[in-house]
Amino acid sequence: MITPGLDARYQKELDKAIKKMQTAEIDPTAIKVFASHYHALASGATGIIREADILPAKNFPKLADLQVREELSEDALKKTVVIKLNGGLGTSMGLDKAKTLLPVRDNKTFLDIITGQILYTRRETSARLPLIFMNSYRTRDDTANYLAKHSDLAVGNLPIDFLQNSNPKIYVDTLSPAEWPEAPELEWNPPGHGDVYPALWSSGILDELLKEGFEYAFISNSDNLGAIVDEQLAGWFANSGASFAMEVCRRSVNDRKGGHLAIRKTDGRIILRESAQTAPEEMEFFADENLYTFFNTNNLWINLQRLHEALEETDGILELPLIRNLKTIDPTDPESPEVIQLESAMGSAIEIFEGATAIEVPRSRFMPVKTTNELLLMRSDAFEMDGGYQLKQRVKKLPRIELDSRYYKFIDDFDKRFKVIPSLKDVDSLKVAGDHVFDQPLHLTGDALFSE
Repeated sequence: MITPGLDARYQKELDKAIKKMQTAEIDPTAIKVFASHYHALASGATGIIREADILPAKNFPKLADLQVREELSEDALKKTVVIKLNGGLGTSMGLDKAKTLLPVRDNKTFLDIITGQILYTRRETSARLPLIFMNSYRTRDDTANYLAKHSDLAVGNLPIDFLQNSNPKIYVDTLSPAEWPEAPELEWNPPGHGDVYPALWSSGILDELLKEGFEYAFISNSDNLGAIVDEQLAGWFANSGASFAMEVCRRSVNDRKGGHLAIRKTDGRIILRESAQTAPEEMEFFADENLYTFFNTNNLWINLQRLHEALEETDGILELPLIRNLKTIDPTDPESPEVIQLESAMGSAIEIFEGATAIEVPRSRFMPVKTTNELLLMRSDAFEMDGGYQLKQRVKKLPRIELDSRYYKFIDDFDKRFKVIPSLKDVDSLKVAGDHVFDQPLHLTGDALFSE
Protein backbone atom coordinates (compact mmCIF):
# COMPACT_ATOMS: atom_id res chain seq x y z
CA MET A 1 0.00 0.00 0.00
CA ILE A 2 1.75 3.15 -1.24
CA THR A 3 0.97 6.15 0.93
CA PRO A 4 1.39 9.48 -0.92
CA GLY A 5 3.91 11.82 0.66
CA LEU A 6 5.40 9.22 3.02
CA ASP A 7 9.19 9.19 3.33
CA ALA A 8 10.71 6.10 1.62
CA ARG A 9 12.23 4.72 4.84
CA TYR A 10 8.89 4.91 6.62
CA GLN A 11 7.06 3.49 3.60
CA LYS A 12 9.27 0.42 3.96
CA GLU A 13 8.38 0.04 7.65
CA LEU A 14 4.69 0.61 6.94
CA ASP A 15 4.79 -2.10 4.27
CA LYS A 16 6.24 -4.49 6.88
CA ALA A 17 3.46 -3.64 9.31
CA ILE A 18 0.79 -4.08 6.63
CA LYS A 19 2.21 -7.45 5.62
CA LYS A 20 2.18 -8.49 9.27
CA MET A 21 -1.48 -7.48 9.55
CA GLN A 22 -2.40 -9.30 6.35
CA THR A 23 -0.66 -12.46 7.55
CA ALA A 24 -2.67 -12.21 10.79
CA GLU A 25 -5.83 -11.81 8.63
CA ILE A 26 -6.68 -8.40 10.04
CA ASP A 27 -9.64 -6.84 8.25
CA PRO A 28 -8.64 -4.70 5.22
CA THR A 29 -10.60 -1.69 6.50
CA ALA A 30 -8.69 -1.83 9.80
CA ILE A 31 -5.43 -1.98 7.84
CA LYS A 32 -6.39 1.20 5.98
CA VAL A 33 -7.20 2.93 9.27
CA PHE A 34 -3.82 1.85 10.68
CA ALA A 35 -2.00 3.06 7.54
CA SER A 36 -3.71 6.45 7.83
CA HIS A 37 -2.66 6.82 11.46
CA TYR A 38 0.86 5.57 10.67
CA HIS A 39 1.18 8.19 7.93
CA ALA A 40 0.13 10.91 10.38
CA LEU A 41 2.65 9.63 12.95
CA ALA A 42 5.53 9.41 10.45
CA SER A 43 4.70 12.91 9.21
CA GLY A 44 5.24 14.29 12.69
CA ALA A 45 1.71 14.30 14.07
CA THR A 46 1.59 13.90 17.82
CA GLY A 47 -2.16 14.01 18.35
CA ILE A 48 -1.61 16.82 20.88
CA ILE A 49 -4.50 19.27 21.28
CA ARG A 50 -3.12 22.61 22.43
CA GLU A 51 -4.76 24.74 25.10
CA ALA A 52 -4.57 27.76 22.82
CA ASP A 53 -6.79 26.03 20.24
CA ILE A 54 -9.76 25.17 22.46
CA LEU A 55 -12.29 26.61 24.87
CA PRO A 56 -14.07 24.82 27.74
CA ALA A 57 -17.50 23.36 26.94
CA LYS A 58 -19.89 24.85 29.49
CA ASN A 59 -23.59 24.02 29.06
CA PHE A 60 -25.53 20.99 27.86
CA PRO A 61 -29.14 19.87 28.35
CA LYS A 62 -29.74 17.72 31.43
CA LEU A 63 -31.44 14.34 31.51
CA ALA A 64 -33.26 15.47 34.66
CA ASP A 65 -34.91 18.30 32.73
CA LEU A 66 -36.12 16.25 29.75
CA GLN A 67 -39.79 16.09 28.91
CA VAL A 68 -40.18 13.68 26.01
CA ARG A 69 -43.57 12.39 24.91
CA GLU A 70 -44.07 8.79 25.99
CA GLU A 71 -45.05 7.57 22.52
CA LEU A 72 -41.93 9.17 21.02
CA SER A 73 -39.68 7.47 23.56
CA GLU A 74 -41.38 4.10 23.05
CA ASP A 75 -40.99 4.37 19.29
CA ALA A 76 -37.30 5.34 19.58
CA LEU A 77 -36.55 2.40 21.88
CA LYS A 78 -38.10 0.00 19.37
CA LYS A 79 -35.53 1.22 16.83
CA THR A 80 -32.52 1.03 19.18
CA VAL A 81 -29.72 -1.55 19.39
CA VAL A 82 -27.39 -1.84 22.40
CA ILE A 83 -23.68 -2.37 21.68
CA LYS A 84 -21.27 -3.20 24.51
CA LEU A 85 -17.48 -2.94 24.22
CA ASN A 86 -16.24 -6.22 25.64
CA GLY A 87 -12.64 -6.65 24.49
CA GLY A 88 -10.88 -6.22 27.85
CA LEU A 89 -9.24 -8.97 29.86
CA GLY A 90 -9.03 -7.11 33.16
CA THR A 91 -5.25 -7.58 33.28
CA SER A 92 -4.96 -4.63 35.68
CA MET A 93 -6.77 -6.81 38.22
CA GLY A 94 -4.78 -9.93 37.36
CA LEU A 95 -7.40 -11.56 35.14
CA ASP A 96 -6.53 -13.57 32.03
CA LYS A 97 -10.04 -13.96 30.63
CA ALA A 98 -12.92 -11.68 29.73
CA LYS A 99 -13.29 -9.13 32.52
CA THR A 100 -17.06 -9.39 32.26
CA LEU A 101 -16.90 -12.93 33.69
CA LEU A 102 -15.89 -11.48 37.05
CA PRO A 103 -18.59 -11.65 39.77
CA VAL A 104 -19.56 -8.10 40.70
CA ARG A 105 -22.67 -8.20 42.85
CA ASP A 106 -24.76 -10.95 44.50
CA ASN A 107 -22.64 -13.58 42.70
CA LYS A 108 -23.68 -12.05 39.36
CA THR A 109 -21.05 -11.32 36.73
CA PHE A 110 -20.97 -8.26 34.49
CA LEU A 111 -22.51 -10.43 31.76
CA ASP A 112 -25.28 -11.63 34.08
CA ILE A 113 -26.17 -8.05 35.01
CA ILE A 114 -25.96 -6.70 31.44
CA THR A 115 -28.14 -9.48 30.01
CA GLY A 116 -30.50 -9.19 32.98
CA GLN A 117 -30.96 -5.48 32.29
CA ILE A 118 -31.68 -6.10 28.60
CA LEU A 119 -34.10 -9.00 29.13
CA TYR A 120 -35.95 -7.05 31.84
CA THR A 121 -36.32 -4.01 29.57
CA ARG A 122 -37.63 -6.23 26.77
CA ARG A 123 -40.26 -7.66 29.10
CA GLU A 124 -41.30 -4.23 30.34
CA THR A 125 -41.53 -2.71 26.85
CA SER A 126 -42.35 -3.94 23.38
CA ALA A 127 -38.82 -3.22 22.11
CA ARG A 128 -36.78 -5.98 20.46
CA LEU A 129 -33.61 -4.32 21.81
CA PRO A 130 -30.77 -6.43 20.35
CA LEU A 131 -27.65 -6.77 22.49
CA ILE A 132 -24.41 -7.04 20.51
CA PHE A 133 -20.90 -7.25 21.97
CA MET A 134 -17.68 -6.03 20.37
CA ASN A 135 -15.29 -8.76 21.50
CA SER A 136 -11.57 -9.22 21.05
CA TYR A 137 -10.04 -12.52 19.93
CA ARG A 138 -9.23 -13.19 23.59
CA THR A 139 -12.74 -12.57 24.95
CA ARG A 140 -14.93 -13.95 22.17
CA ASP A 141 -15.03 -17.67 23.06
CA ASP A 142 -15.38 -17.15 26.82
CA THR A 143 -18.20 -14.68 26.28
CA ALA A 144 -20.05 -16.88 23.77
CA ASN A 145 -19.79 -19.94 26.03
CA TYR A 146 -21.11 -18.00 29.01
CA LEU A 147 -24.01 -16.49 27.09
CA ALA A 148 -25.06 -19.85 25.63
CA LYS A 149 -27.42 -20.29 28.60
CA HIS A 150 -29.49 -17.35 27.31
CA SER A 151 -31.23 -18.96 24.35
CA ASP A 152 -33.57 -15.97 24.14
CA LEU A 153 -30.84 -13.32 23.91
CA ALA A 154 -30.34 -13.21 20.14
CA VAL A 155 -32.81 -11.18 18.06
CA GLY A 156 -33.73 -12.78 14.75
CA ASN A 157 -30.66 -13.51 12.65
CA LEU A 158 -28.58 -10.71 14.18
CA PRO A 159 -25.28 -11.95 15.67
CA ILE A 160 -24.53 -11.42 19.34
CA ASP A 161 -21.04 -10.12 18.63
CA PHE A 162 -18.45 -8.86 16.18
CA LEU A 163 -14.67 -8.72 16.45
CA GLN A 164 -12.42 -5.86 17.43
CA ASN A 165 -9.30 -5.49 15.28
CA SER A 166 -5.63 -5.37 16.31
CA ASN A 167 -2.73 -3.06 15.48
CA PRO A 168 0.98 -3.90 15.48
CA LYS A 169 2.96 -2.00 18.09
CA ILE A 170 5.59 0.32 16.61
CA TYR A 171 9.14 0.90 17.88
CA VAL A 172 9.59 4.50 18.99
CA ASP A 173 13.01 4.99 17.39
CA THR A 174 12.50 3.37 13.95
CA LEU A 175 8.69 3.24 13.60
CA SER A 176 9.11 -0.38 12.51
CA PRO A 177 6.69 -3.09 13.70
CA ALA A 178 7.84 -4.35 17.09
CA GLU A 179 8.99 -7.93 17.62
CA TRP A 180 8.86 -9.92 20.86
CA PRO A 181 9.42 -13.63 20.04
CA GLU A 182 9.11 -14.85 23.64
CA ALA A 183 5.52 -13.57 23.73
CA PRO A 184 4.33 -12.73 20.19
CA GLU A 185 0.89 -11.68 21.43
CA LEU A 186 2.59 -8.67 23.06
CA GLU A 187 3.49 -7.38 19.59
CA TRP A 188 -0.15 -6.32 19.14
CA ASN A 189 -2.39 -3.76 20.75
CA PRO A 190 -6.13 -3.04 20.47
CA PRO A 191 -6.64 0.07 18.35
CA GLY A 192 -8.82 1.74 20.96
CA HIS A 193 -12.61 1.74 21.02
CA GLY A 194 -12.65 4.02 17.98
CA ASP A 195 -12.31 0.71 16.14
CA VAL A 196 -16.03 0.12 16.74
CA TYR A 197 -16.91 2.11 13.60
CA PRO A 198 -14.77 0.30 10.99
CA ALA A 199 -15.55 -3.02 12.72
CA LEU A 200 -19.31 -2.41 12.47
CA TRP A 201 -18.84 -1.47 8.82
CA SER A 202 -16.62 -4.33 7.67
CA SER A 203 -18.50 -7.00 9.65
CA GLY A 204 -21.70 -6.16 7.73
CA ILE A 205 -23.58 -5.67 10.99
CA LEU A 206 -24.27 -2.00 10.29
CA ASP A 207 -25.97 -2.92 7.02
CA GLU A 208 -27.91 -5.71 8.69
CA LEU A 209 -29.17 -3.45 11.47
CA LEU A 210 -30.44 -0.89 8.97
CA LYS A 211 -32.10 -3.61 6.92
CA GLU A 212 -33.88 -4.81 10.08
CA GLY A 213 -35.26 -1.31 10.71
CA PHE A 214 -32.98 -0.18 13.53
CA GLU A 215 -32.13 3.52 13.45
CA TYR A 216 -30.18 4.19 16.66
CA ALA A 217 -27.33 2.59 18.59
CA PHE A 218 -26.54 3.02 22.26
CA ILE A 219 -22.86 2.13 22.75
CA SER A 220 -21.10 1.83 26.11
CA ASN A 221 -18.34 0.02 27.98
CA SER A 222 -19.32 -3.37 29.37
CA ASP A 223 -17.67 -2.59 32.73
CA ASN A 224 -19.94 0.44 33.25
CA LEU A 225 -22.95 -1.11 34.93
CA GLY A 226 -24.74 2.24 35.10
CA ALA A 227 -24.97 2.37 31.30
CA ILE A 228 -28.53 1.07 31.01
CA VAL A 229 -30.47 1.83 27.83
CA ASP A 230 -32.90 4.59 28.83
CA GLU A 231 -36.23 5.19 27.12
CA GLN A 232 -36.22 8.93 27.83
CA LEU A 233 -32.72 9.31 26.43
CA ALA A 234 -33.66 7.32 23.34
CA GLY A 235 -36.64 9.60 22.77
CA TRP A 236 -34.58 12.74 23.34
CA PHE A 237 -31.90 11.60 20.89
CA ALA A 238 -34.43 10.67 18.21
CA ASN A 239 -36.23 13.98 18.65
CA SER A 240 -32.99 16.00 18.59
CA GLY A 241 -32.25 15.04 15.00
CA ALA A 242 -28.55 14.78 15.92
CA SER A 243 -26.27 12.24 14.28
CA PHE A 244 -24.25 11.73 17.45
CA ALA A 245 -24.65 12.44 21.15
CA MET A 246 -22.43 11.80 24.16
CA GLU A 247 -23.53 11.37 27.76
CA VAL A 248 -21.37 13.51 30.04
CA CYS A 249 -21.06 14.05 33.79
CA ARG A 250 -19.71 16.95 35.77
CA ARG A 251 -16.10 16.39 36.76
CA SER A 252 -14.99 16.12 40.36
CA VAL A 253 -11.51 16.04 41.86
CA ASN A 254 -11.53 12.27 41.18
CA ASP A 255 -12.16 12.71 37.44
CA ARG A 256 -8.97 14.47 36.45
CA LYS A 257 -7.62 11.66 34.27
CA GLY A 258 -10.60 11.03 32.03
CA GLY A 259 -11.21 12.70 28.69
CA HIS A 260 -13.05 16.02 28.82
CA LEU A 261 -15.10 18.03 26.34
CA ALA A 262 -13.93 21.27 24.77
CA ILE A 263 -14.88 23.57 21.88
CA ARG A 264 -12.46 23.89 18.96
CA LYS A 265 -11.92 27.55 18.18
CA THR A 266 -11.50 27.18 14.42
CA ASP A 267 -14.97 25.75 13.72
CA GLY A 268 -16.88 25.79 17.02
CA ARG A 269 -17.27 22.00 17.08
CA ILE A 270 -17.35 19.96 20.27
CA ILE A 271 -14.23 17.81 20.64
CA LEU A 272 -12.97 15.23 23.10
CA ARG A 273 -9.48 15.66 24.56
CA GLU A 274 -7.83 12.68 26.27
CA SER A 275 -4.82 12.89 28.60
CA ALA A 276 -2.62 11.29 25.91
CA GLN A 277 -3.55 14.23 23.64
CA THR A 278 -2.39 16.83 26.16
CA ALA A 279 1.10 18.34 26.25
CA PRO A 280 2.89 17.59 29.56
CA GLU A 281 3.34 21.29 30.26
CA GLU A 282 -0.43 21.82 29.87
CA MET A 283 -1.63 18.97 32.08
CA GLU A 284 -2.55 21.43 34.82
CA PHE A 285 -5.27 22.81 32.53
CA PHE A 286 -6.43 19.32 31.50
CA ALA A 287 -6.75 18.28 35.16
CA ASP A 288 -8.61 21.41 36.27
CA GLU A 289 -12.17 20.18 36.87
CA ASN A 290 -13.37 23.75 37.39
CA LEU A 291 -12.09 24.82 33.97
CA TYR A 292 -13.15 21.77 31.94
CA THR A 293 -16.43 20.90 33.59
CA PHE A 294 -17.61 17.79 31.72
CA PHE A 295 -16.07 14.37 31.21
CA ASN A 296 -16.98 11.67 28.72
CA THR A 297 -18.81 8.67 30.21
CA ASN A 298 -18.28 6.74 26.94
CA ASN A 299 -22.05 6.27 26.72
CA LEU A 300 -22.83 7.25 23.13
CA TRP A 301 -25.95 7.54 20.96
CA ILE A 302 -25.53 7.28 17.19
CA ASN A 303 -27.89 7.61 14.24
CA LEU A 304 -27.08 4.47 12.25
CA GLN A 305 -28.10 5.84 8.86
CA ARG A 306 -25.89 8.91 9.32
CA LEU A 307 -23.01 6.68 10.44
CA HIS A 308 -23.48 4.53 7.35
CA GLU A 309 -23.43 7.60 5.11
CA ALA A 310 -20.24 8.90 6.72
CA LEU A 311 -18.48 5.53 6.40
CA GLU A 312 -19.70 5.02 2.84
CA GLU A 313 -18.11 8.31 1.80
CA THR A 314 -14.73 7.24 3.20
CA ASP A 315 -14.79 3.50 2.44
CA GLY A 316 -15.23 2.58 6.09
CA ILE A 317 -12.80 5.05 7.65
CA LEU A 318 -13.80 7.82 10.04
CA GLU A 319 -10.89 10.24 10.32
CA LEU A 320 -10.72 10.07 14.11
CA PRO A 321 -7.94 12.02 15.83
CA LEU A 322 -4.78 10.02 16.43
CA ILE A 323 -3.89 8.96 19.96
CA ARG A 324 -0.15 8.27 20.20
CA ASN A 325 0.16 6.06 23.27
CA LEU A 326 3.68 5.47 24.59
CA LYS A 327 4.16 2.11 26.32
CA THR A 328 6.74 -0.63 26.84
CA ILE A 329 6.19 -3.69 24.67
CA ASP A 330 5.76 -5.80 27.80
CA PRO A 331 3.54 -3.71 30.06
CA THR A 332 4.77 -5.64 33.11
CA ASP A 333 8.44 -4.94 32.31
CA PRO A 334 9.46 -1.25 32.34
CA GLU A 335 12.88 -2.25 30.97
CA SER A 336 11.41 -3.76 27.78
CA PRO A 337 11.62 -1.70 24.56
CA GLU A 338 9.51 1.43 24.26
CA VAL A 339 6.75 1.28 21.67
CA ILE A 340 3.98 3.43 20.25
CA GLN A 341 0.41 2.16 20.19
CA LEU A 342 -1.68 3.83 17.51
CA GLU A 343 -5.19 4.24 18.90
CA SER A 344 -8.37 6.29 18.61
CA ALA A 345 -11.30 6.97 20.94
CA MET A 346 -14.86 6.34 19.82
CA GLY A 347 -16.03 9.46 21.65
CA SER A 348 -13.80 11.62 19.44
CA ALA A 349 -16.30 11.01 16.62
CA ILE A 350 -18.25 13.85 18.23
CA GLU A 351 -16.16 16.22 16.09
CA ILE A 352 -16.88 14.31 12.87
CA PHE A 353 -20.64 14.82 12.79
CA GLU A 354 -22.02 18.29 12.21
CA GLY A 355 -24.53 19.18 14.90
CA ALA A 356 -23.24 16.51 17.30
CA THR A 357 -24.23 17.22 20.90
CA ALA A 358 -23.97 16.03 24.48
CA ILE A 359 -26.32 15.62 27.42
CA GLU A 360 -25.54 15.86 31.12
CA VAL A 361 -26.52 12.71 33.02
CA PRO A 362 -26.28 11.80 36.73
CA ARG A 363 -23.32 9.85 38.09
CA SER A 364 -25.58 6.82 38.43
CA ARG A 365 -25.06 6.29 34.68
CA PHE A 366 -21.30 6.09 35.20
CA MET A 367 -20.33 3.17 37.44
CA PRO A 368 -17.15 1.68 35.93
CA VAL A 369 -15.25 -1.06 37.70
CA LYS A 370 -11.60 -0.62 36.76
CA THR A 371 -9.93 -1.54 40.05
CA THR A 372 -10.54 -3.65 43.14
CA ASN A 373 -11.26 -0.40 45.01
CA GLU A 374 -14.36 0.06 42.86
CA LEU A 375 -15.17 -3.64 43.03
CA LEU A 376 -15.24 -3.47 46.84
CA LEU A 377 -17.77 -0.63 46.66
CA MET A 378 -19.97 -2.53 44.20
CA ARG A 379 -20.01 -5.61 46.42
CA SER A 380 -20.77 -3.61 49.56
CA ASP A 381 -23.99 -2.26 51.06
CA ALA A 382 -23.23 1.14 49.48
CA PHE A 383 -25.14 -0.33 46.51
CA GLU A 384 -28.16 -2.51 46.01
CA MET A 385 -29.52 -4.23 42.91
CA ASP A 386 -33.22 -4.21 42.08
CA GLY A 387 -35.33 -6.72 40.17
CA GLY A 388 -34.41 -5.06 36.88
CA TYR A 389 -30.71 -5.69 37.54
CA GLN A 390 -30.17 -1.96 38.03
CA LEU A 391 -27.49 -1.05 40.56
CA LYS A 392 -28.57 1.77 42.81
CA GLN A 393 -26.42 3.85 45.11
CA ARG A 394 -27.70 3.74 48.69
CA VAL A 395 -25.55 6.58 49.97
CA LYS A 396 -25.57 10.25 49.05
CA LYS A 397 -21.85 10.31 48.36
CA LEU A 398 -19.69 7.28 47.68
CA PRO A 399 -16.73 6.93 50.05
CA ARG A 400 -13.15 7.14 48.81
CA ILE A 401 -11.51 3.70 48.88
CA GLU A 402 -7.73 3.17 49.01
CA LEU A 403 -6.54 -0.43 49.17
CA ASP A 404 -2.85 -1.30 49.46
CA SER A 405 -1.90 -2.36 45.93
CA ARG A 406 0.68 -4.81 47.28
CA TYR A 407 -2.06 -7.01 48.71
CA TYR A 408 -5.35 -6.09 47.04
CA LYS A 409 -4.63 -5.07 43.43
CA PHE A 410 -5.21 -8.50 41.91
CA ILE A 411 -8.52 -10.26 42.21
CA ASP A 412 -7.15 -13.52 43.67
CA ASP A 413 -5.38 -11.61 46.46
CA PHE A 414 -8.44 -9.42 46.97
CA ASP A 415 -10.81 -12.39 47.32
CA LYS A 416 -8.48 -14.14 49.78
CA ARG A 417 -8.49 -11.10 52.04
CA PHE A 418 -12.07 -9.87 51.66
CA LYS A 419 -13.87 -13.05 52.68
CA VAL A 420 -16.64 -10.94 54.23
CA ILE A 421 -17.36 -7.52 52.74
CA PRO A 422 -17.59 -4.86 55.49
CA SER A 423 -20.51 -2.44 55.71
CA LEU A 424 -19.52 0.78 53.94
CA LYS A 425 -22.81 2.70 53.83
CA ASP A 426 -21.77 4.94 56.75
CA VAL A 427 -18.15 5.41 55.70
CA ASP A 428 -16.65 8.65 54.41
CA SER A 429 -13.40 6.98 53.42
CA LEU A 430 -11.64 3.65 53.82
CA LYS A 431 -7.86 3.22 53.66
CA VAL A 432 -6.29 -0.18 54.08
CA ALA A 433 -2.49 -0.16 54.40
CA GLY A 434 -0.69 -3.44 54.88
CA ASP A 435 -1.95 -7.01 54.79
CA HIS A 436 -5.33 -7.46 56.49
CA VAL A 437 -7.91 -10.23 56.23
CA PHE A 438 -11.59 -9.33 56.53
CA ASP A 439 -13.33 -12.51 57.63
CA GLN A 440 -15.88 -11.17 60.12
CA PRO A 441 -18.82 -8.76 59.65
CA LEU A 442 -17.72 -5.15 60.27
CA HIS A 443 -19.77 -1.96 60.32
CA LEU A 444 -17.40 0.87 59.50
CA THR A 445 -18.13 4.57 60.02
CA GLY A 446 -16.46 7.90 59.31
CA ASP A 447 -12.90 7.78 58.03
CA ALA A 448 -11.84 4.16 58.53
CA LEU A 449 -8.12 3.33 58.56
CA PHE A 450 -6.43 -0.06 58.78
CA SER A 451 -2.72 0.62 59.18
CA GLU A 452 0.31 -1.64 58.89
